[in-house]
Formats: sequence, C-alpha cells, structure tokens
Amino acid sequence: MSDEKIRVILVDDEPLALRGLKLRLQAFPEIEIVGECANGREAVKEIKALSPDLVFLDIQMPGLDGFGVVRAMIGAPAPLFIFVTAYDKYAIDAFEANALDYIVKPVEEERLSDAVHRAREALKSKVAASRESKLIEMLASLSDDDRDRIKELIADPEWTDKQRYPERLSFKDGSKVVMLDADEIEWIDAAGDYMCIHAGGKTHIIRETMKALQTRLDPERFQRVHRSAIVNVKRVKELHPHSNGEYFLVLDNGAELKLSRSYKDVVARFL
Repeated sequence: MSDEKIRVILVDDEPLALRGLKLRLQAFPEIEIVGECANGREAVKEIKALSPDLVFLDIQMPGLDGFGVVRAMIGAPAPLFIFVTAYDKYAIDAFEANALDYIVKPVEEERLSDAVHRAREALKSKVAASRESKLIEMLASLSDDDRDRIKELIADPEWTDKQRYPERLSFKDGSKVVMLDADEIEWIDAAGDYMCIHAGGKTHIIRETMKALQTRLDPERFQRVHRSAIVNVKRVKELHPHSNGEYFLVLDNGAELKLSRSYKDVVARFL
C-alpha cells in the first residue's frame, strides 16, 4: 500500500466545508480524491460505483445522513469511513470502537494528519475490512429510538453551539505546532504583533490576532478582560476591586491580571 494512492471520496452538504477539506488534503501526496458528493444518496451511489479506499463522511446532512450512508453499505464492499462532524466526540461514542476515526470541524491540520496516518496504516493491514463490516452491522442494529436520540442531540441548537469549540487547539509556536487542551490554557495576552498563550507554566508565542483567537475559544470558558488579555474563567480564584473602577484578577497559579473599566460588565461572570 505504501506506493499506492489512497482513493478517497469526500461527502459534505456544505460546499465551503467540502472545498476546505479538499484543499487541506492536497498536502498529502498519497491521497487521490476520486469523488465529491453533496448528499447521502449521491454518496451511496458513488461509493458503490468507484469503490474508494476511504470516505470522509459528514454526519449531519439533510435526507440520508452519514449514518444512513454507512448502513446502506450492507452487503456491498465497504471502504474505511472517517466521520467529519461539527460536534464533539461524545455524540458518536457508540461508533468510536468501529469507525476508523472522527474529525471535528473546523478541521485542524494536525488532527487531519493523524486521521490520514491511521487510514494509511489500516489499509496496509487486514483489519480494515473487518472494522468496517462491524461498523455497518452495529449501525444496522440501532433501534429507531437510538437513531432518534442521536439526531436529537445533533439538532439541539444550544448543544450545537457549545460543541463547535474544540477541546484541543493547535497553535504554531515558531517552527513547531503545539497542541493544548482548552482547560490547560490559563490566560492569553498580547505582545506587539504576537500573542502569548500561558499554559501549564509555559508561555507559547504565536503570531495570531486577538480577534482570530477569540473565534476559536469557547466564550463560556474564556473571557476578554482587557483590550490585550483573555482569561480562562475557571482559573480565576480571587477578584480585587481597585479605586479607579478597575479590578485585579488572581488566578489559581498566582498570576495577576487587570480587568479594565471598559470590561467592567464582565465582573458578574466571577461573582
């Protein structure tokens, strides 16, 4: 398998997501995209016609969803499936033991690289066929109540909004990429054109704007407290008022941060 291409079909009803995944996969010379599908029924037809090695499959699609696509493979040669979802892992815990992998949107380069590596290794071995046949059998055995519960979770707007923020984030620190759990991050502050991410007693310096960082961080967990600072609210242990209307936040590691007057409405988050 090492000198052969991995023939891939991409399935997603969102054109931008489809295009973005396609662009990211161009970084892997072993990947050959043989088909792109915008819905589940088209995916079933293309998978059966083209017999790909691997399918990146969106879970939530109108009509025939990703789970339905896999169930439709009963009795037919099945490729490896990697679920692509805007929702976090626990939505598909029932499938983790049998699906090759899952990727949470927005797709991170490091996570995609890990998934491609796993696919490459699985295709070299004899476990791929048995893994996918078990996945198909398991999905086929789900009751209507099971499937309805999964769809109910995915359709919940509050749950959806919460899960679009990843639990692990990647940051480029110089020549290396650092992966951090969201809970590890204590606070973030600006230093000129750079951002300093403080986590686990270390400081990672990255070139990213405060605004861009905020779009990646769960606002329920991370709060802007100053024009140039974001804090993990779980790390705040003490709040000290200052005479000019500002506050000082004391974190669980002893660090002190200023909460400026322009962000005074944030104080309620800590009371």
